[in-house]
Amino acid sequence: MGTYFAKTRRGKIRWRLLDAEGWVLGRLASQAAHVLRGKTSPDFTPHADHRDGVIVINAEKIRLTGRKLDEKLYRHYTGYPGGLREVSARRVLATRPERLVRDAILGMLPKTRLGDRLARRLKVYTGPTHPHQAQSPELLSLNR
Repeated sequence: MGTYFAKTRRGKIRWRLLDAEGWVLGRLASQAAHVLRGKTSPDFTPHADHRDGVIVINAEKIRLTGRKLDEKLYRHYTGYPGGLREVSARRVLATRPERLVRDAILGMLPKTRLGDRLARRLKVYTGPTHPHQAQSPELLSLNR
């Protein structure tokens, strides 16, 4: 009896639709990362690409618990002296909620070439509509 390693799947991507309305940010991000990695498939292999994609809609209706709206900061450096910019989660949620959700999910993926490939299959949208009807995504019903 040997160890079974699944081959990397070829062919079509299986798209899953995830509605973010009412979800807590971290819980949604961990579930989406779980699906992107392929851990929901029975032949999960850590190094293999399982060809699963996630579409997240209603990103503006995500929730943050506690005082994270005011205390959580998103930082980026412009490259210039004194160019460290800090923005609170409240402001990011008001201006670009899809970025808030995307950053949370990408933070839970591996920081490797595989993670870069998986990140390309994550689509986040602010409203309830998305342009991926042709891919016929399956509605992903996750337990809360």
